[in-house]
Amino acid sequence: MRRPRTIAALGAVAALLLCGCSGPASTAPSATPSTGDTSSHESSCVADPEAVIAARLPEAATDPMPPELSSQIDAAAVASFAVAAAPGAIVFVQTPEGTFSKAYGVADPTTGAPMTTDMYQRVGSVTKTFTVTLILQLAEEGAVSLDDPIGKYIDGVPNGDVVTLRQLSDMTSGVASYTFDDAWLQAFMSDPGRVWDPQELVDIGIALPPLFEPGTEFDYSNTNTVLLGQVVERVTGQDVADVFAERIFEPLSLTGTSDPGASAAFPEPHPRGYTLQSPTATPEDPTDATDWNPSWGWTAGQLISNGRDMFVYARALGTGQGLLDAESQLERLTSFPGAAGYGLGMGCSSGWVGHAGELPGFNSSVFYDTSSDSTVITMTNSDIASGDCAQSPTLLDNPTGEVCSSPATRIFVGISEALGNPFVPAPKQ
Repeated sequence: MRRPRTIAALGAVAALLLCGCSGPASTAPSATPSTGDTSSHESSCVADPEAVIAARLPEAATDPMPPELSSQIDAAAVASFAVAAAPGAIVFVQTPEGTFSKAYGVADPTTGAPMTTDMYQRVGSVTKTFTVTLILQLAEEGAVSLDDPIGKYIDGVPNGDVVTLRQLSDMTSGVASYTFDDAWLQAFMSDPGRVWDPQELVDIGIALPPLFEPGTEFDYSNTNTVLLGQVVERVTGQDVADVFAERIFEPLSLTGTSDPGASAAFPEPHPRGYTLQSPTATPEDPTDATDWNPSWGWTAGQLISNGRDMFVYARALGTGQGLLDAESQLERLTSFPGAAGYGLGMGCSSGWVGHAGELPGFNSSVFYDTSSDSTVITMTNSDIASGDCAQSPTLLDNPTGEVCSSPATRIFVGISEALGNPFVPAPKQ
């Protein structure tokens, strides 16, 4: 079944077993390819993108929030966490009134060690926002054009003379995700510690039949963003990890963000991450996926970060400040297909722009509200859905009567409601 053009959740591994879809409410794309024309913004999810970009924002408020607002956010987080299928959660919220940060639950159920706000997390498909940002930076410099065909850089891609970097960025290329290949899924599940070479992943993806004519439909594909990572390396002549560091981590002082490369290790402290996306997992006994190798996600999903870095990054992502010039950011903020949906490497709903990240054991939500200069970061050490889920596996104590949702998304939605601008995710099955 084709998924609608929404911000899918992120780090999808396979069609049913390893893909959770969570993001803004569905908005169907136009049947014509995106042209990058930003002359009309009526259908944009961001109400006044020019104002967002032109605003001379002060330094983000770092003092504690007023007690009343802090209590409202805490109450929303507590209520949402109570029905989320995760041992622990980390929450960072920043508004013009100040900053809130708090950890909930446990980082390791076997020891009872508490979750703490300084812990590192695998952020999954939030990585895609970094990769597409690099492409936009290279386009600013004239090193690439968003309307270049991928065949200019990478051989063998189906419709490679037609599929553009723009279509790879907004998931309208029709190039199938390697994560939907049965043989790949079997290999991944039989050895989750395996190191995957990016070219292996691309070869699997491009061997699958194209899903549709480029630019006519939407399908969330990890192959798209891995191809963009290869473009970055070919154009810059550098390893993409070095390009991330040079162009994003260092300018924004993201000292807790890293690309682990082929390693499954990540810095201390970090929680243990639990999943039902494993052949041996049961609702009674989820699998500890903490040390599964994330190289299968490469530039589509393998970055590591923490809450502090993510709220700095989310604000830069939403405003462009420190990342892109005004013209590029305007193109990005007007790339959404309607009142909600997926644009150039990020999604939007109700003015919230950003991305979620989901891979076995971890779930993150990284969003900036363009209407209020507010940021919400939620991170959980589980990707297990809860609620009335028709397809996604749930725990034995799964709460009924709740909308099916991934844990970090559920907590984000609750906090967004407390802030007065509810985020509406796409329904998770």
